[in-house]
Parts: sequence; C-alpha cells; structure tokens
Amino acid sequence: MSPESAITFFIAIFIFGVTPGPGVFAILARALSAGTGACFPLALGMVISDIAYMVLACYGLSALAEHWNEVFLAVRIAGAIYLCYLGFKIWNTPAPQAQAETATAPGKRFSLLQGFLISASNPKVILFYIAFLPTFIDLTALSHTDIAIAGILTLLALMASLMLIAAGAASARRLFRSPRGARVLNRSAGAIMVGAGTYLITR
Repeated sequence: MSPESAITFFIAIFIFGVTPGPGVFAILARALSAGTGACFPLALGMVISDIAYMVLACYGLSALAEHWNEVFLAVRIAGAIYLCYLGFKIWNTPAPQAQAETATAPGKRFSLLQGFLISASNPKVILFYIAFLPTFIDLTALSHTDIAIAGILTLLALMASLMLIAAGAASARRLFRSPRGARVLNRSAGAIMVGAGTYLITR
C-alpha cells in the first residue's frame, strides 16, 4: 500500500465511521447517558469486529462469511434485543436520580462485547470491505504487511470518528442538569438506543 493509498484509505474509513448506523446510534446513546469515557470500550468492540471483517475479506473468506446467514441472523436478533432493553432501562430512569444512574455505564468487558456484537450483527460491514479493499490493496498480490497496515489504519480512523461523535454528544449532555433536563436526556438516549435495536432487527 502506497502512502497516497494509505492516506486515502484512512479518510474513507473515517467517513465510513461517522456514517449513521447502529454503531453511531449506540455511541450517541452511551455518550448522552454516561459521558465520553464510557464510549471507549464500546467503540473498541465495534472496531475489533470491523478489523476482523476486513481480515476475512482480505484473505478471501468473504464468500464463506456471506453464507453464514443463520449466524448473522442470531447475532443480529440478540444484539437488537439487548439494545432495546438498554433503551427502555435508560428511558425509565427516574429523573431525580438521572445523574447518578446514567453516570454508571456497563462494565468495560461487557461494553466491549456489546460493541463487537453491534458491528458483527451488520453484514453490510463485510460487504463494504469486500467492495472497498480492492481500491487500495491488490488482493492478488496480498502481503501480511498490507493487511497489518490496513488494520492499523482502520483502528485509528474508526476510533477517531467514533470518539469524536462521543465527545460531541457528551458536550450536549452538560446542558441537561435539572430534573426536567435529566428526564429529557434519559428519554433521548433511550429512544436512540431503541432506534439502534430497531434498525438492526429490521434491516
């Protein structure tokens, strides 16, 4: 991969990262309810899944992955149900306790797994890499170095895009300090999370 291709690849992945979808919705909801820091393990889980898909596409396993319909369906349903559960839980958080309740995010390992499932349950991610990678990598002359570089660039670009979204949403969170504002915050974050789950189950 040439330096020019690497830069273009990074920019394209960054843009892909900020494109609205289940992952972005989940990051927005987590940032609104628990702040920027709580989004890091969630975002990292998504990125790990994306890199795994990218490696599968690079090594020509994409055709096999595309035929794991039952697995994709099961993961998507599980992820959607969990997101909706979190959304309803956040929505119903009592307003006077909003700051204390929403400041507590799920454990880091659980958030990491949640992020992985959100990205893994979207087959369009691997389809994106299947169509996207040949623009930057000659798959007929693929080297381990090329894959490593693509993986690092994907990690940096996606984490930057997702954490930028988290920081922006967390800044808006500071506007909701009163009980009424906290109630609006909880319901907004809950609605976004339910929306992400609904998106997963209906796509």
